[in-house]
Amino acid sequence: MKASELRAKDVAALEKEVNELLKAHFNLRMQKGTQQLSNTAALGDARRDIARAKTILAQKKKESQQ
Repeated sequence: MKASELRAKDVAALEKEVNELLKAHFNLRMQKGTQQLSNTAALGDARRDIARAKTILAQKKKESQQ
């Protein structure tokens, strides 16, 4: 997911997106643990997407406080 797509969302939508990404990452970890994950690069991509979403969420929360 691109940062520009995330910046277009509001705080509530970003929080929902972070939760969905965390669930997806958990599912990928479980697939890896049971040897069902064929694309291991998806784990890194999911982690980066989570970090990107959390960063933009923190920026938006900081802007709303000021």
